[in-house]
Amino acid sequence: MEDPLDQADAIYREHILDHYSHPHNRGRLTNSTLHFRELNPLCGDEIELFVHLRDGQVDEIKWEGKGCAISQAAASMLSDELLAKTVPELRALKTQDVLQLLAIPIGPVRLKCANLPLRTLQLALQQYEGSQ
Repeated sequence: MEDPLDQADAIYREHILDHYSHPHNRGRLTNSTLHFRELNPLCGDEIELFVHLRDGQVDEIKWEGKGCAISQAAASMLSDELLAKTVPELRALKTQDVLQLLAIPIGPVRLKCANLPLRTLQLALQQYEGSQ
């Protein structure tokens, strides 16, 4: 008899592969308010984030990138979560929020991959707030 936890783990892994194969919000924005490109030099993963703010909220988001299934799925999932969030809500996001989206155990080696989209957002916010 199959363990229900193994079954749940397989479903979440399938969900990650689906986001990797069919990423949400992939593309570029020409009118982005926030824009940043970050990479993980240890593994070569790369995320470029484009966010358009309207009235202090995320109105539109796009991203491009390359890398492992974890970094690309995390970018896809996080981009869905960011829509309509305010700048303070963006600032409040933590690694744990990304890990909850992925919903599978992430070891220390893959943690930088999972966190790359959030790190890119944080750096984009720093750059944006520094220019205000």
